[in-house]
Order: sequence, then C-alpha cells, then structure tokens
Amino acid sequence: MTDCMTERMRSEYFACPIRQVVSRFGDKWSLLVLFLLNRSETGVLRFNEIRRFMTDCSQKMLSQTLKSLEQSHLVHREVFPEVPPRVEYSLTDTGRSLMPALTALIDWGKEHFNEVVTD
Repeated sequence: MTDCMTERMRSEYFACPIRQVVSRFGDKWSLLVLFLLNRSETGVLRFNEIRRFMTDCSQKMLSQTLKSLEQSHLVHREVFPEVPPRVEYSLTDTGRSLMPALTALIDWGKEHFNEVVTD
C-alpha cells in the first residue's frame, strides 16, 4: 500500500460517522442514563433519582456522563432558581430519536444474552 492510500484510509477511519457518533453514548453509563430517562414516566429525572438506579456508578462518573450527554445534545439539563437549586434531566429531541435504535439493541441483547455473555 502506498503512503497516500494509507493516509486516506486513516483519515476515513477517524472521520467515520459510526465511530464518531457511537463514541458519544456507547459507554455503559451513557446507555443506562439514556435508558432510564426514556423509561421514566414523566421523562424527567433528578440526579439522585438516576443515581438510585445506578448504584455501581460513582457520583463523579455519573456527573461526567450527564455532562457529556448534554454536550452531545442527547440530554437536556434544567436548573431551577430555588434554594437549594433543583436540577432535572430529560432527553432532547435528538436523544428521543435515538430510543428506537437503543430499544432494538436492548431487545437483541435480551434475546442473545446467553450466547453473548459467557464467563
């Protein structure tokens, strides 16, 4: 392979839409947060409500995950001017549009769990 071909392949790899988009929510904590917000009856959860479900996620990691999802325009963060301040998280329109694909992935995971998850 020539250097020119190698460089072109490398730039295509780094610009790959799948790689770039999935990296924004493909970690286990982001997927769980998106799932919980989607499953919420009101579509809105506070930080401690999310944390209650994700007991094995540290407070710091959950905070970083929520900030990352907000920066990726998948989660909306709303701060209410109260004392103490109330902060609520919900899915954005973009986040909601991801849910059919995420639901399909969850369904697939349930169906193939024993085949894929082996010790």
